[in-house]
Amino acid sequence: MNEMTNTLLPAVDTNLVPVYAEIFLLIAASAILLIDMYLKGSRRNVTYYLSLLTLVGCAVFSWADFNSGATVYTFNHMYVSDPMSNLLKLFTYLAVGITLVYSRQYVGERGMLSGNLGGEFYVLALFSMLGQMIMISGNSMLSIYLGVELMSLSLYALVALRRDHAVSTEAAMKYFVLGALASGFMLYGISMIYGATGSLDVNEIAARSVAAGANTTILVFGLVFLVAGMAFKLGAVPFHMWAPDVYQGAPTAVTLLLGGAPKLAAFAMLMRILVEALPGMAYDWQQMLLVLAVLSLAIGNLTAIAQSNIKRMLAYSSIAQMGYVLLAMVAGVVGDNTGNMPTAYSAAMYSSITYVLTTLGSFGLVMMLARSGFEAEQIADFKGLGRRSPWFAVVMTVLMFSLAGVPPMMGFMAKWAVLQAVANTGMVWLAVIAVMFSLIGAFYYLRVVKVMWFDEAADTSPIAVPADMRFALSLNGIAIVVLGVVPGALLGTCLQAIRATLAA
Repeated sequence: MNEMTNTLLPAVDTNLVPVYAEIFLLIAASAILLIDMYLKGSRRNVTYYLSLLTLVGCAVFSWADFNSGATVYTFNHMYVSDPMSNLLKLFTYLAVGITLVYSRQYVGERGMLSGNLGGEFYVLALFSMLGQMIMISGNSMLSIYLGVELMSLSLYALVALRRDHAVSTEAAMKYFVLGALASGFMLYGISMIYGATGSLDVNEIAARSVAAGANTTILVFGLVFLVAGMAFKLGAVPFHMWAPDVYQGAPTAVTLLLGGAPKLAAFAMLMRILVEALPGMAYDWQQMLLVLAVLSLAIGNLTAIAQSNIKRMLAYSSIAQMGYVLLAMVAGVVGDNTGNMPTAYSAAMYSSITYVLTTLGSFGLVMMLARSGFEAEQIADFKGLGRRSPWFAVVMTVLMFSLAGVPPMMGFMAKWAVLQAVANTGMVWLAVIAVMFSLIGAFYYLRVVKVMWFDEAADTSPIAVPADMRFALSLNGIAIVVLGVVPGALLGTCLQAIRATLAA
């Protein structure tokens, strides 16, 4: 009887080594939630330090997997550990860790760690990161979608964390409603892809979508809905409506959790669903991404000029920056030639990492200038920063120059890599459009620099910065310069990770 049962049941892949980081994070986040219940407000620093230790533990597991260079599938091919996923996870840990450091004083001063709230800020940030890790390593439409929902539900709750703050509550409602709509798009697209191929597995979809007899019409319709849902997560035009309002309305610490690490997970989702699952439909989805990219560059840069609120300005900036990521995705396949894929997709990956590192510092400085009862959300609040704190004015200048693409900052190398990949396809006109909008975008970045160095300070009070935040901000600014002057190591690592992933 046992032998008959064994022959009827499929073998279950129980290799848990590739998911040690996720298992560790789940256990640690649950433990932190329980421990925090017994901590008083004055001892909430314990939750902060435990959260940082959790990130270090996750990094140890992912670093070991990244060093092995192996591609390992588990849970019956629903989950994959490969160089691309492990590299993106390492930068995700870094982004979330830096966000927690920058946010420590901010959330404390606004009562987000006291009363009934407790340490939910840290626990929800960790669960959101768990969702991002699942998105990054998902090898099935189902597991990717579960990651999206885990990340999104945690972020919805974080945006509404200040329940007595009307603006935050309004932003959370907008984000939730539009996010639910995007999730519906994705689910409908996934159902149509499943109907056309009979599978949710990324590898099987890739094989069956190009097989004889595949229903191309249903595949294209499913692809349209999938691209719409993913464009929402990226904040690409015309699915960007939520970004400015949510960036402005959410507490700045939560805005950074929204605008930082999730962009890496969204890039991984593009790679899994479009490049790995639907390579035979590259022409179709590249045309869609081309429209999204040009619209994002145009609307993002032009609308940012009119903003006086720096959080809204950075929201439109993120829309424009995601346009460059989409441009690189467009440049992967030219006709039947796939030779440009490693260069183009590694440029997109490098551009995503660059954006995240730069936006971390930008919002970190916004939080640095804020204090209890005052939010430094207006560009005018940066007036005279060059006199109040010359060093941090230099750091902000570096970050703005990087976003504008001024050499030798990291942002310049990211844009150069993208434009080079686009030019390799022969679409020089597209590169010219990107450069033109980049020049337009330089205006609003340089306006912040002008306000810091040449305008008189409205507030001359000294700026008190915690030691850990001072160190992290300084390191953040230095890294943007160093990785721009010596970009070869990170660019090469991205290229090797993409090559290994495509080969597998």
